[in-house]
Amino acid sequence: MQSISLWRMIYQYVVILKNKNTRFIDMIGLLLGIMSVIFFALELVTSHQPGLAYLLGIIAILAILVWNLVQSSKGKKVYYSRALLVAALVWMKMPYFQWLTFVFIILALLEYQAKYSLEIGFSDKEIVINSLFKRRYQWAQFDNILLKDGLLTLDFTNNRIIQREVEDDEENEADEDEFNAWCRKQLNQVTPHPVK
Repeated sequence: MQSISLWRMIYQYVVILKNKNTRFIDMIGLLLGIMSVIFFALELVTSHQPGLAYLLGIIAILAILVWNLVQSSKGKKVYYSRALLVAALVWMKMPYFQWLTFVFIILALLEYQAKYSLEIGFSDKEIVINSLFKRRYQWAQFDNILLKDGLLTLDFTNNRIIQREVEDDEENEADEDEFNAWCRKQLNQVTPHPVK
C-alpha cells in the first residue's frame, strides 16, 4: 500500500488483491500445449508429407512448456501465451480442427488479462476498482473499510460486503493500521454516525 499514480489519477493507497485464477489458467495452458504436441506428433508420424512445421512446433512448444515449469517451480509468474500462439500457427497447417487456430489465439490474448491482479485505488474523493470495466464508488457508499491480517473488507451501506485476500508483500501491521485510520477519517467526513 502506498501513494501511487495509477489510471491518470493520484491515489493515496492502492491495494492489490490476490488473483486465485492464476493456477487454473496455467493448468489450462499446460494441458492445451501438451494436447497440441500429441496431435502434432501423431500427424508427423502418420502424414505422407514433409512435416517440418509439425516438428518445429513440437520442439518450440515443448521448450516453452519446460521453461514455464522450471520457472513456476521457482515461484515465478509464467505465461503460456507463447506456446498457445506457436500451437495456433501449427494448427493452421493441420488437415483437421483448423478452427482451433482461432481458439488458441483468443486464449493467448486473454491470458494476461485473466492473470492480472485486481487493484483498488483509494483517494480522498473516491474508491476505484480497476477491473476490465472500472467501478467507481463514493465514500458515502461504505459503512466501513478494513484491512486486517491480509484481508480487505469493503462493507457497503446497502449491507453488501466484498472481502478478498491481498497480495503478499513485505508490508507490516503498522501500514495496515495507517490505512485503516485513514479510511476511518474519510468515512467520518461523509457519515455523521461513528464507523464500526
